[in-house]
Amino acid sequence: MTEAILSSLRSACPIPPRLSPYADPVQEWLADRLTRLGLPLEATARERLVRAGFARYAGRLYPGAAEPDLRTLATLFTWFFLVDDACDGPDRLAPTQIRALRDGALALLREGPRARHPGFSGPLRRLLVQGWREPRRRMPARWRLRFTDAVAHHLDGTWREAVATHAGRRPDVDEYMKLRRATSAAYVSYPLIEFATGRPLPDAVYHHPALRRVGDLGNDLLSWFNDVASLERDRVSAGGHNLVLALAAERGVPLAVAVDLVAERWRAAMERFVALCAAVPSFGPALDEAVTAHLDGVANAVRGTVDWTLESERYPVTAQP
Repeated sequence: MTEAILSSLRSACPIPPRLSPYADPVQEWLADRLTRLGLPLEATARERLVRAGFARYAGRLYPGAAEPDLRTLATLFTWFFLVDDACDGPDRLAPTQIRALRDGALALLREGPRARHPGFSGPLRRLLVQGWREPRRRMPARWRLRFTDAVAHHLDGTWREAVATHAGRRPDVDEYMKLRRATSAAYVSYPLIEFATGRPLPDAVYHHPALRRVGDLGNDLLSWFNDVASLERDRVSAGGHNLVLALAAERGVPLAVAVDLVAERWRAAMERFVALCAAVPSFGPALDEAVTAHLDGVANAVRGTVDWTLESERYPVTAQP
């Protein structure tokens, strides 16, 4: 039901696909690194991670990153996906455990690798220590705070979703769409554009309403596409936290109709996204190149998610010609 819709949305995406020339070498490096970190402990789970292709995902979002930086980005991507599996998988953490993980991760990001928390240890902690080392060393304090705030927002959303799922409370469409902007981790990926390009933006520009509108809509686009791709899995385990499921419940329509409704929203949102990107004002010659790099990075996040979803073995969908 969903494969044809996903392929049609990819065909309707005007953003050109991009991929780092280092994506596959970094994917091989990442597989070896996971083994040395003891992540994950079971061979079958490790093989599943390798087949998911997180380095290729990072390579699609940051195609111009240097190879060492792409290793850092792929490490961070792997950490976020492992957290997602821990919080949303069949053996998911309890809400109290997710809260402890959040507190431990934020302590590490704010205070450095010596920070310890009883709810955050083992391979997950080691992976974040490794992924955070270079950004912490190289990026300015305002950027580190911005990234950490984005991680806090993401993990808070993950916790809120876990609480609702545990209580059996399904969200309506408006509630879900707001929560989805946190659980998607798109806002975490945006500061990493500045790390990959070496062009950190001032806070006033990064949080400018024009850039925020572009970022919000880019988040929606990649999140809704993912919701269609993960529909079959989410029907079983997500407690209604999927835009297709929320629309079907709210409007009382079959899932096939809800998928079409999400696709219509996605196409309309893509038109608005292109228009919003074109309408971003100039911030002056000293900043415009960095702003352009940021806008390109948000667009790469949308297109990269589309292409990676259809190539990764993480999702039960395959690309159609």
